[in-house]
Order: sequence, then structure tokens, then C-alpha cells
Amino acid sequence: MRGGLLQIGQVAERTGLSLRTIRFYEESGLVPPTGRTAGGFRLYGEDAVARLEVIKRMKPLGFSLEEMHELLALLDDLAAAPGDAVLVDRLRMFHEAATARVHALAEQLAVAEGFAADLAARLG
Repeated sequence: MRGGLLQIGQVAERTGLSLRTIRFYEESGLVPPTGRTAGGFRLYGEDAVARLEVIKRMKPLGFSLEEMHELLALLDDLAAAPGDAVLVDRLRMFHEAATARVHALAEQLAVAEGFAADLAARLG
């Protein structure tokens, strides 16, 4: 770590994301590097790592890149204006969407577990 900044490989190790995935999110405008070394290597601060963690948690719920952009901007706005009623209402909508997607995934998991149990029962 140099001056509190991490190189892309260190960020990949911390987040469990591949270098390619991190670069994709950078190219998509979701997580720009905090800076670069004299040699041009990407450097990321804790804020960038935190953004990647949010994205990583949104991905399995099927949020689009546009929705990720929107939520990250919303979280930035809330950090600057905590308690803003309009922002809190928008965050509530994201919470409701995430909750609905979690329930849908839980239903899919129940179906998959039932299928696996049926197959196991046929094995004897």
C-alpha cells in the first residue's frame, strides 16, 4: 500500500473480483481509480474499494449497470446530505427492489433444493 492507496491486484485480492472485472467497472464509469503511479498503474483508495463492494453485492441480484450508477450516485449524495428526505425515499426504493429480488432468489433456491432432493431420493 502506497500512501493509503492500493494497486489493482491488491484491490482484486481484497474484493474477490478479477482484474478484468475491476477494469470493466472502471470503463463503465462506476469506479474510477483514485490515482495512478508514475508508471501509469491504477491506484485505488478505500472509497473505490467500498464502491466495488457495493457493486459486488448488487450483481447477484441482477441490478443493471444503470441501476448501479444510480445507487452509487445516490449513496454519494446521501453522504453529502444525510437525512435528505428525497434521497432517503430513493434509497427506500432500492431497498424494496433488493428485498424483492432476494425473495425471488430464495424461491428459486427452494425449487433447486427440491430438485436436488428428488434426484438424491432416486439414488436410493
